[in-house]
Amino acid sequence: MNAKMVFELLGGLGLFVYGMHLMGGGLQKAAGEKLKRILEVLTTNRVLAITVGTVVTAIIQSSSATTVMTVGFVNAGLMNLYQAAGVIMGANIGTTMTAQLIAFKLTDIAPLILAIGAAMLMFSSKKKTKDIGEIVFGFGVLFVGMKMMEHSMKPLAQMDGFRNLIITLGTHPILGVLVGLGMTAVVQSSSATIGILQALAGINALPLNVALPILFGDNIGTCVTAMLASIGANKNARRASLIHLSFNVIGTVIFMSILPIVVKLIPILGGDIKRQIANAHTIFNLTNVIIQAPFIPLLVKWVKWLVPGEEKEATTMTLEHLDSRLLETPSIAVGQVIKEISRMGQIASENLTRSMEAFFNEDTKLINKVFEVEQVVNFLEREITSFMVALSNTSLSEHDSEIITSLFHVVNDIERIGDHADNIAELAQYRIDNKLVFSDDAIKELHEIYNVAKYAVDSSIDALKNFDFGLAQKVLEAEGKIDMMEKQLRNEHIDRLNKGVCSTSSGTIFLDLISNIERIGDHSNNIAQMVLDFKE
Repeated sequence: MNAKMVFELLGGLGLFVYGMHLMGGGLQKAAGEKLKRILEVLTTNRVLAITVGTVVTAIIQSSSATTVMTVGFVNAGLMNLYQAAGVIMGANIGTTMTAQLIAFKLTDIAPLILAIGAAMLMFSSKKKTKDIGEIVFGFGVLFVGMKMMEHSMKPLAQMDGFRNLIITLGTHPILGVLVGLGMTAVVQSSSATIGILQALAGINALPLNVALPILFGDNIGTCVTAMLASIGANKNARRASLIHLSFNVIGTVIFMSILPIVVKLIPILGGDIKRQIANAHTIFNLTNVIIQAPFIPLLVKWVKWLVPGEEKEATTMTLEHLDSRLLETPSIAVGQVIKEISRMGQIASENLTRSMEAFFNEDTKLINKVFEVEQVVNFLEREITSFMVALSNTSLSEHDSEIITSLFHVVNDIERIGDHADNIAELAQYRIDNKLVFSDDAIKELHEIYNVAKYAVDSSIDALKNFDFGLAQKVLEAEGKIDMMEKQLRNEHIDRLNKGVCSTSSGTIFLDLISNIERIGDHSNNIAQMVLDFKE
């Protein structure tokens, strides 16, 4: 094999993988909100989980990405092992679509497909058309890469060394499995290595009996990506990656044990050798799902035996809904960002309640708890912001990109709500240390303005979580009420100070308190306004 062949093969492989990447990115953008909510419907129903895995993989064009994403969901505690097993099995079915597409003889018209895709990208002003253009262009790039690989490997069929290798692999099919495993482990894409198989078969350099063991090995090799992704993750995430590995190893053992029968049956379905390899890939994964899906509980027990021990209880100083593995599927990651920010908002809201109770009840323990939880809010602000920066650099749709840009401001508003809760706790500590006394009227007024502010905070978080425009509008009304109450209470309290009903120290603390509560209302208003900005 000379240098020119190697360069052409690598160039073709690069275009092939890039084409898949473009197709997947375009499909994700075109799917938009639908893809974001596909996993929302996931239940413990294994058939539904398998369907979800199949659909998501068909959209993003990568079983590895789906499996890595699943490991991320398990690591974040959003999916249990039974659900993960179903999604992983479905991902194996979904990934067969690429091989089926390749089996269509489209290499000759690939330049035309490229031209159409390029025209849609360059000359259309509509976002939806551009997304579809990206899919078409990626489709064309994939087939151009396929043609390059076929052309580069034509001389192989005439080489004695390659012929002897094929004879050896035909005689020792286990070696074929190892070759497929190694190829996919290196390339990190079973679709790419199966594309190479189809390219070799297309030039009559690879008989079916040799291609099939390599194909089965490819399916095991694709597990390497998820295994690497699970490093550093929790026990359940590692177990999820082992479910993927176990599924493909079991399937390979089953099909290798009946290899002669499979080699005879596949050609009966018709089609050329490329189509036969594609059909074998589909049948392999579909049959394995049918055989193994009823035994998901046993698979879960098996991986729990391999990775023993109970998962440690998660602390609040962690991200529950976000994981770097989710960056593989940006449209789904956006939904998870909203969930994590909503969780941060809930923690900040609970800390506001804690700080006010500490003030009313002069409770030192609650004050210390407020200071402790404020560190959690600050941690979440840093980590969520870092995740969103990384997410902003991925292939986001225009709508999702606008949401992420707005969410940077929301995270800051929630962090500021947490700061004001911290300020209120400091005022509570000052009240305790200086034994300050407040009149019944002052305490009653503080309860009233706090209750409206608490409603505004909780409603703004709920409005963000569900993009509830009606609730967001109510927050704006509540914020207006807080502003009026703050002015009225300030004037009334100054009047009490003038009459000597309250001490100067108490009066200063009262005014600082209602000022913090008023600012909390402002930040709630900002969050609600962000939601309303997307009403159109």
